[in-house]
Amino acid sequence: MNLLQLLSFGDSGWGMALLKAAGMTVILTLAALLVGAVFGSLVAAAKLSRRRSLRWLGDLYSILFRGIPELLVIYLFYFGGASVVTAVGHWFGGEGYIDVPPFLVGALAVGLISGSYQAEVYRGAFLAVSRGELEAGLAIGMSRAMRFKRILVPQVLRFALPGLGNVWQMSLKDSALISVIGLVELMRASQVAAGSTRQYFTFYIIGGIVYLILTGLSGRLFHMAEARVRRTRQRSPV
Repeated sequence: MNLLQLLSFGDSGWGMALLKAAGMTVILTLAALLVGAVFGSLVAAAKLSRRRSLRWLGDLYSILFRGIPELLVIYLFYFGGASVVTAVGHWFGGEGYIDVPPFLVGALAVGLISGSYQAEVYRGAFLAVSRGELEAGLAIGMSRAMRFKRILVPQVLRFALPGLGNVWQMSLKDSALISVIGLVELMRASQVAAGSTRQYFTFYIIGGIVYLILTGLSGRLFHMAEARVRRTRQRSPV
């Protein structure tokens, strides 16, 4: 079977399976990025807090999820989560072993890892915001909520955008680790196709090419967003 037949979208080809798996990879990475944005924002706020206890908790979160291997985090969430859910089910009269959804575990595990890096991105972006702009908002009578919405959030997002692009690329590659718990994303689909056809080199190379395409396209989108923000900043009145 030649390469065109292997990648065809018919019953004997793997093109559709790989395409769906690539879509799953993107969806999983988007979900993880959103989870990471929530936790990253909270951790960044904790690290910027005047309370030592909150700063300590923020540092602990970063140390844990940046110091533990990503694969170990996924295993802990998948098998540990299933054990907890099974135990709770037994309390309510359930029987047997209860699995947890691989997509949910993957999004949460990769998201928490992503959040530890996003926290530093947001913290650095917050520190880069000009204090003069916040003081000017206060001087013209803007409320705290209005200053947060109109000044702080846009500025933080502007400074954070390059760093978030790097976090996205990292999460996109980390999503390949979710294949170990059975979610059919790009890495898992490549493994199945390679095992079924014995064309290991071919399908792993194809998987790598698809990852490169995804990272290249997403990197381009982030560059376009950064350019758009710069143009908007240049047109805005000083």
